[in-house]
Amino acid sequence: MIVPSSNTCLEPTTYRMLGERTDVSVHFTRIPVGRVGLDGTSDAQFDTAAMEAAAVLLAAANVDVIAFNGTAGSWLGTAHDRAITDAITTKTGVRALTSTQATLAAFTALGVRSIGLVTPYPDDMNARIGECYRDEGVTVTAAHGFGLTETADIGRIRADELLAPTRLVAQSGPDAVAYVCTNLHGADAVEDARAEIGIPVVDSVAITLAACLAMVGAGPLNPRWGLDLAGTLGLTSGTVARS
Repeated sequence: MIVPSSNTCLEPTTYRMLGERTDVSVHFTRIPVGRVGLDGTSDAQFDTAAMEAAAVLLAAANVDVIAFNGTAGSWLGTAHDRAITDAITTKTGVRALTSTQATLAAFTALGVRSIGLVTPYPDDMNARIGECYRDEGVTVTAAHGFGLTETADIGRIRADELLAPTRLVAQSGPDAVAYVCTNLHGADAVEDARAEIGIPVVDSVAITLAACLAMVGAGPLNPRWGLDLAGTLGLTSGTVARS
């Protein structure tokens, strides 16, 4: 997995979700990311060259799939992520996916056409995410963000702080609620949130791991992290990368 350098959430969360499993192993490398926003400086952090260099390091470990475990494609667009995964596979020969591709694949598999969006971001970024998702056939019925752009600050949002905005966006009647950001502790909120609002809740970190498991033919995650995501997705080699 390729990880934004200031992300403090996804690695420990990924290990916790796997628990004592011994059928798979997860390996990480990092690319420099300090803040996010709708500007060229932020966008440059997620360019293809940085991803290729990180992927080469991971490929040396003979991994079966490489994931960019980040959600920049949710505001940069699916063409951006498709260019990344194509470049990674061309450079390394390893199948590739991104968190945004995995999330959109999950929406399709679950029949989700509308979501309540919860992110750590400011309103302008949430609006752009809504535009990108709309282009993929998914409507954002309501969005709540914490107004943050510094990724170190994002990692300090507690899981219990996500429950109130989850209730809020769920009032708009979406098919599901999505926690979009891999430095957001959404996986730890999913079980309580789903029990309270009664609709699917998906988290970027959980869905990325679930997609990786599906692509390598491994068993699903424990349902506490969302739904039986790997089984539900039914993903195979290349499925995510084409989304």
